[in-house]
Amino acid sequence: MTDTQDLRTAGRSAIRWRRAPGRPKAVVLVLHGGRSEGPEPLRRWNPARLRMRPFSSALLAAVRGEQVAVGEVAYRVRGWNGPLADAAVDAAAAIEQVARDFGPVPVVLLGHSMGGRAALRAAGADPVTGVVALAPWCPPGEPSAQLAGKRLVTLHDVADRVTDPRETRAFALAAREAGAEVAGYTVRGSGHAMLRRGRDWQAAATGLVAAMLGLRPFPDEVSAALALRGSDPGGLDLELPSR
Repeated sequence: MTDTQDLRTAGRSAIRWRRAPGRPKAVVLVLHGGRSEGPEPLRRWNPARLRMRPFSSALLAAVRGEQVAVGEVAYRVRGWNGPLADAAVDAAAAIEQVARDFGPVPVVLLGHSMGGRAALRAAGADPVTGVVALAPWCPPGEPSAQLAGKRLVTLHDVADRVTDPRETRAFALAAREAGAEVAGYTVRGSGHAMLRRGRDWQAAATGLVAAMLGLRPFPDEVSAALALRGSDPGGLDLELPSR
């Protein structure tokens, strides 16, 4: 038994499946936000969890007819909780569960806020091919080397007062320097909760995940950004289009 499995609640699945075909060719895992500190279990109607439901629904529509599974990572507790990094532990456990259940299929992670941080931490696992991070929590010193060889696209509102878009940009550049393929969208007129311009967030996130799955091409500006290497700062401040 691995360390992450030891830390899971006994007998509890790490994933709540929204769609799980018998033999998927790929898997998308959705990770919602939380709190910096919070040892208490999640309530069923947790707002951060509900905030990602429209994204899961949009993903289900986007992969209709494809052998792609969509699941939501089930956190044991509400918070990150310092060095325990509980959400990252749960993300890692979910990726391990995918490998046990379905074998070596590619995994794409879609995370918001604390879930974005968890996705970025867990992205070093072999099955993970890409991460779409929505307003991620990227404090200074957050590791980025695990993203080498992966694809990362960030989206962050310039006026976000919960997580810092400047820290997200700095993390994205560090990930590129570490060997990741990186692009970043700047959002205006929204906020951390993604309620205003919600359809723009959902359309962009869904399209990016689908592109990482190989189901559609990336937007031209994202393809150009992903091609940049090293300390080149280009393509990290793309304007999120309105739809």
